[in-house]
Formats: sequence, C-alpha cells, structure tokens
Amino acid sequence: MRDTVYWVALLRYVGCTGHAHEVATVFGDEIAIRAQTLVHDAANPAEVMHDVVAFATAGRSDEEREQIVRMIQQTAHEWAVHNFKSGCEVADMLAQRLDFGPDVRDALRFTFERWNGNGFPAHASGEAIPLAMRVVHLSQDMEAIGRLFSPAKAIDAARDRRGRTYDPALADVFVAHGSSWFDKLGTIEPWDAVLDLEPEPRRLLDGEALDNALTVAADFIDLKSPYMGGHSRRCAQLSADAAWVLGLTEDAVTTVRRAALVHDFGTTAVSNSILDKRGPLTRAEFDRVELHPMLTEQMLRRSAGLAALSPVASAHHEKCDGSGYHKRVRANSADAGACVLAAVEIYVGLTTERADRAPFSAEDAAAELRRFASQGVLDLRASNAVLEVAGHGDSKVPTRSRPKNPGGLSGREVDVLRLAARGFTTQEIANRLYISPKTADHHIQHIYNKITVSTRAAAALWAMQNAVVQ
Repeated sequence: MRDTVYWVALLRYVGCTGHAHEVATVFGDEIAIRAQTLVHDAANPAEVMHDVVAFATAGRSDEEREQIVRMIQQTAHEWAVHNFKSGCEVADMLAQRLDFGPDVRDALRFTFERWNGNGFPAHASGEAIPLAMRVVHLSQDMEAIGRLFSPAKAIDAARDRRGRTYDPALADVFVAHGSSWFDKLGTIEPWDAVLDLEPEPRRLLDGEALDNALTVAADFIDLKSPYMGGHSRRCAQLSADAAWVLGLTEDAVTTVRRAALVHDFGTTAVSNSILDKRGPLTRAEFDRVELHPMLTEQMLRRSAGLAALSPVASAHHEKCDGSGYHKRVRANSADAGACVLAAVEIYVGLTTERADRAPFSAEDAAAELRRFASQGVLDLRASNAVLEVAGHGDSKVPTRSRPKNPGGLSGREVDVLRLAARGFTTQEIANRLYISPKTADHHIQHIYNKITVSTRAAAALWAMQNAVVQ
C-alpha cells in the first residue's frame, strides 16, 4: 500500500498534457488556471466555478461575458467529464508503458474524483475511490495550501473539508499530525527525500529500459500541443542517424538520441495559449518560449542519470553565430551532438504544421537549412549530415518502412486520425477532407473503437506510438 501511494503521488498528473490544449482553448493560460484552482475545494463546484468563469471571461465585453457564462452553464459538466476522462486515459496508457501494476493504474483512474461524489469523470465516491488515491488527494492539497498560505490554513481546510472532499478518517489523522509534518518538511530537501523514499527494490534504468522510459517522457511532452505530436521521436531518429553519418562514437550517438527525446521538456511549463497561438507572438510571449531550453536544463541536471543529456538537450536553440537562445552563446562545432540537434530542430519544425503557418515542403525546408549553414547560423557539417539522412543528400537514404494502416485502420481513417490528433474539430476535419461532418464523426467513432480509446488525447498518443503522426 505504501509503495502504491508513493508512485501514485508522483504520477497523479502524468496525463495532464493530454488535455492542456482543450483547457487553454477555453481558459487561455491553462497553467495559470490550474495554479489558481489547486488550492480550491474540488468537491465544491461553486468554488471552482467562480475561477472558471473569471478565466473564461477575462478581457471580454459584457455581451461576450454573458454568452460565455451561458455556454459554460450548458456545457460545463460534459466538458469536465470529457477532459478529466482524457487525462485519466492518457495516464493509464503511459503508466502501462512504464510497467506499473494494476494497483497504481487503478488508482490513477480516480485522479479527479472526490469523497462526496462531486469529482470527475465517473462521480465515484467514498471507499469506491482506492485508498492510495484518497491519501494523495488529501496530501497534495494540504501541501499546496500549506506552501501558498500557511500550515495552519491547511489544517483548517482538512478539518472543514472532512467528509466532503476527503476521507474523514484520513482528514482526522492529518489534523492530528499535520503541524509536525509541516515542521519536518521545512528541514529537508524534497528532491533528495523523495529519492530516499523510493520503494525497494529500486529500479535503475539503462539500455533499452531507459530508452523506453525516455520515449514515454517524449510522448508526455509532445502531447501538450497538437502541433507537436511525434516531434521528439522524429528529432531523436534524425539526430541519431546524422550523428552516425558524422562518425560519432556509439556512446555519443546514444547521448544525442536520448537528449533529443527530452529536449523539449521545458515546453511543459509554457502555456498552450502561447504554443498554439494562431498568430505572431508578442515580445513577452516569446520571452516565455525562450525560457524552455533553460527549464529543460534545470530538469535534466537534477538527475545524476540524465545530467549527461543536458548539454545537448538544452542547446537545441543555440546557433553558431550566437543568435539563438537561451544562453545566446556561439555553438561550438566541437560539440557535434548539440549542432546536429539544433539543425534537426529547425528542419523538423519547418516541415511540421504549426498553429500560425502551414508546413514547409521538404525541399523548401532543406533550402532553408542550407541557407542557415551558408550564413554561419548552423554548423555546416552537422546541417549536411541532417540533410543527407532526411533524404536531401547525394546518396540515397532508404525510406523507413512503417505500417500504412496500423490497428486495422483504413486509409481514410488514418487521414482522419492524423487530423484529430492535431486537435482539429469534427467540422475542421470534414472541411479538410471534403466530407460531411456526419461522415467525419462516423470515422472518428470507428477509429476510437478500433484502437480502444475514447478521447482525442488518447487517440493522439496511440497515433504517436504507432507512427501515424510524426
């Protein structure tokens, strides 16, 4: 039981990137609203709804505000059920790939449920919620309230929400001991303490197991924006191939491939209102984007096992002429891995559709890469190696085979899935494929049945795992 609580506490929000796009579409900055509602009583719909309305109507005219409030009143329950179900479904898929057992996976299904049945998506209540998740519900809320306000306020909240939001027996234990627990928290370094508490036997990942875990991390990262599906996987493959062309050692190739899988870790701290914006970014918005390599660096260097990836991963936007970010240093051609990833990031980015532009053709993207290399923006040897493995060199690079129709999908269903994974609505899918919305919806339901998912985020994750989007 203690082991299950440990892993559930760490993995509770592992599915959160799966519905970040949908949350931001309604509320703007999804990170801000999550922070705002973190300390609220999730079992009290009125308390949560106050902030929901405030975020959704910010900056709107009175007429627009009235329309939005009506829309929220009419659709809030259905929207909440769908999005919280999405988070739980993605969490289960990722936890399964990390080889967690049924106790952890079952508890994660109740991430957003509450003791009184006012949670989502199933409105489970009482002891129908696994004990591990009931413990996590209480402990994570109390930590947030204690950190943002005070331990005394956290203890008051536990007492007030007893029997409504939290298991009354657990709330009583916290009220009795919470003060001393907060005192202990003030004397330890949480990162080190959590590592020390890891259940025995501890798993040290290396080789294929580490690659699999980093690929899970890559998919978690890329799920955040529908325009990023499969981005990190594609960067990893091209980077590894280019590193081989440059004659790097096997260890160096492994490092650059693994670094590419997690190079965008920092984007998880950038709001989707910026990542998915359908227009040019303001200076302030781009300032936030420029922070993501620094955040990647900070995340990776905390782990002794991943610190070696940080120099390559965090330099993926640096340039040879010093015009990149976040450090704005001149990329050193001696660090071939970092130069390769910088070139790959540009090529993959250009050939992928973004919120504010259509994708470049492969030929136009290659021309841009050559131009950057000729101007000294990118390393020439690294850029040529990337172009060669992407099929633009003098030698013929064999095309990688992939299943055309994985999961028994028809060709048309693959087309629909690619668009759905990119976040397109049923109407938008219909317009793109010149079919009726009814036909598009029919395809979507068939796809979900065939691949055994029920939400867009889970379908997008399945599409990444099966190379339908990349």
